[in-house]
Order: sequence, then structure tokens, then C-alpha cells
Amino acid sequence: SSATIVAGTLAERCQMAAYLCYSLALTGFVYPVVAHSIWSPQGFLSAKAVDPLWGVGVIDFAGSSVVHLTGGSTALIATYLLGPRRGRFYDHRGIPLAEPVEFPGHSAALQMLGAFILWFGWYGFNTGSALSITGPNREFIVSLVAVNTTLAAASAGISSLYLNYYLMERKTGEGNFSLFAAMNGCLAGLVGSTGGCAVVEPWAAVIIGFVAGLSYLVTSKLLVRLRIDDAVDAIPVHMTNGIWGTFAVGLFASPPRIEYAYGQSNDVGVFMGGNGTLLLCQIISILFVLGWVACLMVPFFCLLNYMGRLRSESVDEVEGLDYRYHGSRKQDTMTVEETPTMHILHPYGEGNRQLLQNIKRYEERRLRESGQVPLSNNNTATEGD
Repeated sequence: SSATIVAGTLAERCQMAAYLCYSLALTGFVYPVVAHSIWSPQGFLSAKAVDPLWGVGVIDFAGSSVVHLTGGSTALIATYLLGPRRGRFYDHRGIPLAEPVEFPGHSAALQMLGAFILWFGWYGFNTGSALSITGPNREFIVSLVAVNTTLAAASAGISSLYLNYYLMERKTGEGNFSLFAAMNGCLAGLVGSTGGCAVVEPWAAVIIGFVAGLSYLVTSKLLVRLRIDDAVDAIPVHMTNGIWGTFAVGLFASPPRIEYAYGQSNDVGVFMGGNGTLLLCQIISILFVLGWVACLMVPFFCLLNYMGRLRSESVDEVEGLDYRYHGSRKQDTMTVEETPTMHILHPYGEGNRQLLQNIKRYEERRLRESGQVPLSNNNTATEGD
């Protein structure tokens, strides 16, 4: 999961070899250390250790920090070094655009289907972290996890939807109910619930989800202002709410729920009568994950970038990485002038002529290889320039 979080953020501009390399580095060297430190009984942060940190340890039931914060922070490092998609924040001369160009997905129906598939899969992800349903009190843990997962996702979807409506109304004078904001809001709530789904009460799960939806949308807007390009908003969903989900355990963890899940409740959430030790342990785990990821992945991505193995060629990005790397395209019958990319590129001025000519040559070569007649001289890729 941590590796696939990064893949979404870097979509449309990352070399295939870079995907393979960072997946190997992340799953082979970064994630195992984090998972061992927080989940293993021998881990120095684990709540299940014989001598846990400050007698309490870190509670991360299903991976808010272990999985989502690890993947989200890696994605932030990678996209910062990789740079934005062409035409997203800058024109072809590197001059900032007055307004960022939106690259909408081609199918809202498939986006919604994907969100529901993820939501459904989260019941396996969170409840499966109980590892057993037959031990003492395990049925109570599993049922609570499922309820909290549902409530947090629904609450986050609502808060994100209405905050986006409010912000759009303030900006343009007319709000809209964004399906994209609602979908990613639900995913943010799922991430936020992951760390404490077994140790918080259902009412607390609603609050955690509500805050998760707001934090997702605020972080998403902030990244756009900073001109950091996250193609699928994975950083706001996973990194921001990985942090929030881990932190929220230190606020809302309930004494009987911790007792059921971990067999001890030496300290509980601050809002539930705790003395703050658990909250401090949660903060330490957040700092540990961020530090470990930064120490390994910043040099790694810098090296990939220095070797020229991180970013795809500009022509490949425009023509489409599916075609260049995998030999397939969305519509083989499209000409250069008809592709949606051209509608993005043409307004950038005459300096874009050379890039369009390169694309035209690629298109003609593709047509010759398929036995079709190349584009005529009267129907060139630079007519609209």
C-alpha cells in the first residue's frame, strides 16, 4: 500500500524504471523498519513490547503511521523533486500561470467505483488487523473496528463536500458539490480511522472523520498554492491524515477499548482522562516515521534525478506514457490535433511550435508503422499555433 500511494502522486510524468526502483527501496528498506519498530513485540515503539516506551508505547492498530504516513511522506519527497506535470503550473517557457490548469479524470463513474472498492477493501484492511476473531473479546474488537471505519469515512465525506462548497462559493460566488472532494474526503476519513479504529468510541470516530475531511481539503489547496503537483491528492489523503489518525489516538483512546485490544491501559487519550503520555508517544512515532523516510528517500530520489532516471522525456509525457512504455493508448484513432493534450498546449504561444512538431513526427511514424497514410502537409500539428 505504501508503494502504491507514491505511484498515484507521480502519475503521468515518472519513468517506469523509477517506479520499480523506488518500490524496491520503499518495501525493502524503509517500510520494514517502520513496521518492526511500531508493530513488532521487539519494536522500541510498540505498545505490545515487554517494556514499552514510557510504559505505554505507540498505538497504531492498522497503520495510520506505519502504512499511510510512510507512503504519503515518500510521495511528497518524490513529487517535489520530480516537479509538476507539464502545463499544470507553468507554461512551456517556465513562466508561472495565473491559474493552475486542472487535469480532470476521464471518467467520474470509474473514479466513484474505485472509491467504493477502496472503502470496501478497508473493512478487510482494518478489521483484518485484529488477526483473529476467535480469541477473548476479539468479536467486540472486530465489530467496533467495522463500525468506526464506516462512521469516519461517512463523516469525512460530508465535511469535505461542504467545506469545498463553502470555499468555492467564497471564491466564485457560486458553490458546487464536488464529487471528487467527497470521494477523497471519504478516503481521508478511512486513513484517519486506521490508527485508532479499535481503541476509540464510535462518537470519537465521527469527530476523527470530520476533521480528516477538513484537513484533506485544506492540505490539497495548500499544495496547489505551493505548486506541488499531486495527481490524485494522495499526499493530503495519506500523509496529512496518517499524521492526524496517529495523533487522534492520543486524544480519544478509550480505557476499556485499549484494554480489549492491547491487554493494558497504562494511559489513555487526553480527552478521556489521560495524562498525555500516550499522546507524546504518538507524536514520537510521527517524528520517527518522517525522519526515517526522509533520511533514506531524499538521497534516493536525488540520486535517481541526478542519473536522469526519474522524469520521463517531455515528448513521452505529451504523447502519453501508456503508449510509450506499454504500447497502448486510449483512442488509436485520434490525430494529434484532436487529443485533449493539444487543447492544453496550444494556448501557450509560438514557442510551443517545436514541441508540437516533435509530436507530429511521432504521430506520422505511428501511422506509417500501422500502414496508414501519414498526416498531409496541409493538416499539420502547428496550424492552431
